[in-house]
Amino acid sequence: MVRLEKDTLGEVEVPDNVYYGPQTARAMDNFKVSGESLPIEFIKAQAAIKIASAKANMKSGKLDSFIGNAIVEAAYDIRNGMMADQFVIDAFQSGAGTSQNMNANEVIANRALEILGHEKGRYDIIHPNDHVNMSQSSNDTTHTAIHISAVEILTTNLLPVIDELLRTLQEKSAEFMPVVKSGRTHLQDAVPITLGQEFSGYSRMIELDRKRLLESMEELLELNMGGTAIGTGLNAPSGFSDISIREMKDITGIDFRIADNSFEATQGAGAILACSAALRGLAVSLTKISNDLRLLSSGPRAGLGELNLPAVQPGSSIMPSKVNPVMAEMLNMASFQVIGNDTAIMMAAQAGQLELNVFTPLLAHNLLMSIKLLTGAIDSFNRKCLKGLSANIERCAELAGSSLALATSLAPIIGYDKAAEVAYRAHRENRSIKEVVTEMELLTDKESEDLLDPVKLTGLTDDRS
Repeated sequence: MVRLEKDTLGEVEVPDNVYYGPQTARAMDNFKVSGESLPIEFIKAQAAIKIASAKANMKSGKLDSFIGNAIVEAAYDIRNGMMADQFVIDAFQSGAGTSQNMNANEVIANRALEILGHEKGRYDIIHPNDHVNMSQSSNDTTHTAIHISAVEILTTNLLPVIDELLRTLQEKSAEFMPVVKSGRTHLQDAVPITLGQEFSGYSRMIELDRKRLLESMEELLELNMGGTAIGTGLNAPSGFSDISIREMKDITGIDFRIADNSFEATQGAGAILACSAALRGLAVSLTKISNDLRLLSSGPRAGLGELNLPAVQPGSSIMPSKVNPVMAEMLNMASFQVIGNDTAIMMAAQAGQLELNVFTPLLAHNLLMSIKLLTGAIDSFNRKCLKGLSANIERCAELAGSSLALATSLAPIIGYDKAAEVAYRAHRENRSIKEVVTEMELLTDKESEDLLDPVKLTGLTDDRS
């Protein structure tokens, strides 16, 4: 069964059981690209905009309250998770999210009609453009929906898993602080470090990434409500922006504010770019950490073997008993995708022309994908890998004690050249630094013990606290 609807281009057949209308149907036919729609978080943000706008329009006397309240109720249905299957347009669609905005307008209009007891398609009673989209444009609402959805899922999803990751890193740093091991620079032996000191570096990296992410969110709190087509506020009643932003705060519980400059907010994508850059920075840190864990756990016999990763699944379809660092590998892949998403966001942000950046659907798709990817990847990595890490204390001590870089501590006493001679000789003869120093009678036994003690070289106090 179909119903016949029409838009400004003519008549369109629409399945009778759906809530969307002719412009959505056209977009579905036009954009058969990825098979992916924009995520539900974006849809819910669109619904919040329609609620706030309808309330502002009613308070300004521009929208009849009978129609306006039906629109509000319909949009709340979407906000509460209903009709998610009605948002069907491919993420790679018309510029500025016009199709996406009309998808929302049509679904809300038809649901509002249903609430009032009318048949779908009775746009003479409630019209997608004239009523649901009143005082709005795709050009301001799509930007705004990106900001709202990003702040909401950053706050409720990503930041809590970052906090949990930080707690685990701090716990592991404390647990591993007494474990002395060989440091490595250029992938070559370096002076001793403790595993805990190494992990304290990871913790601080993530702490700083979290700080940068919070700073970027401050810009996302600016919403372009009431800017309409190009930032002039054409067709929006006086006071619309102030009323709608107050309503938005009530709907979301977040302290959003009106953009300082609606022209910048329509033309640019700086806040989105800054948030993506912060996510990229987090992904880079996660890549470094996961790469390190893969190296430190390599083996178990032919690698470094300083860390033991929990075994979560068989690692090979051909080699029995092999266990791979699959959670670290997963984190790498998710991080690589986030870095790629950021590159696409950068290209989209710079490609807007004149009064409008039209590439908002891509900005929405990639930014929200990055947030969701990092949320899931960090949570899985933390639960299935990081929390179960253990140190191979004997292996760490063995490598720390045999490191040629211990000769570094000799340089202030016997000079750089003589210390290098000791290290080269120890390497050639496959002996320890201490053995060579003793044979060459360069230090007393006590001096040798003090200077070549790996624990003291890490800077820890005697109690290793």
